[in-house]
Amino acid sequence: MMHDRQTGNDCHLRLEGISRRFGNVKALDDVSLGVGRGALVCLVGHSGCGKSSLLRIVAGIDRPDEGRVLLDGREVSGSGGHVEPEDRNIGFMFQDYALFPHLNVTDNILFGLRRIGRRAARERCAAIVARLGLDHLARRFPHMLSGGEQQRVALARALAPQPDIVLMDEPFSNLDRELRNGIRTETIDILRELGTTVIMVTHDPEEALSTGDVIVLMRNGKIVQSASGAEIYEHPASPYAAEFFCSFNKIRTVCRNGCAETPLGRFAAPGFAEGEHATVYIRPQCLRVNDAEGVDCTVVDCALFGEIEQMHVAVAALSEPLRIRSTRRSRLSKGDSTRLAISPEQILIF
Repeated sequence: MMHDRQTGNDCHLRLEGISRRFGNVKALDDVSLGVGRGALVCLVGHSGCGKSSLLRIVAGIDRPDEGRVLLDGREVSGSGGHVEPEDRNIGFMFQDYALFPHLNVTDNILFGLRRIGRRAARERCAAIVARLGLDHLARRFPHMLSGGEQQRVALARALAPQPDIVLMDEPFSNLDRELRNGIRTETIDILRELGTTVIMVTHDPEEALSTGDVIVLMRNGKIVQSASGAEIYEHPASPYAAEFFCSFNKIRTVCRNGCAETPLGRFAAPGFAEGEHATVYIRPQCLRVNDAEGVDCTVVDCALFGEIEQMHVAVAALSEPLRIRSTRRSRLSKGDSTRLAISPEQILIF
């Protein structure tokens, strides 16, 4: 199945039927994907799902057992041969930045420019150093840099050869949480300004949703769903896709007369047969307490996490408490009785 979610004007990168095995393990299983020029694509999924293996094949570091990779319509991996990484005009940012400890910042950046003349390399290095505000760090060595500074140097080294595509493998995971958001925003702004096509691997659902034009969710070497952040969050194609991006309250039920019947109400369940078993997925933020129209419940526990209040409430007809997350303070405590209501528009039924 071809997942052609393209945000650019033309297909810059195309993967067709990519498979890769390591012994008896199928790391990639018939993966096809189209990436538009200038798009920012996030590959997400749990560890071992195949996202980093796919990145290595795009880079040319590894070869597929089956299928082919095309850049601007030209085959760079497949039965027709294999183009080496240095001839693909692709930049790569590693998780640990992979800076050379014995080279200063300038020489780290120049290392990727060995294939052009010395004068041109110096000019290009100076331009990217100025663009990323690294002038004051130019003579420092990696061990003298903070995590954020190392990340910026790694970006400069990846961008200096003016690549058509930049591949990023968990590029922000080593940064402190306070730094991460700011540096990620700065990095993405630069890449968008340059019009660079970006494929970024991340395990962080929030990072993917807030960053990617297209989210490619993987599981067991396959693409589960490929869509915009809003689409994959609001209309997940499977329980796996739903639960990757949000934790849910789940209520097992049976469908009657086109509806899923639960102690919290009846919800439209189109496509389900009469008497068919289903699970209703309810986001914690879709539940609210202190509602006169709701059902009776009892507060099991309540905790404040800054701007978010989280509580668990027990409903008599349900075996498990329901989790609620809200920016509104309820002023309730453990043991209090209240009424619980639901916003039905975000209910998912699988």
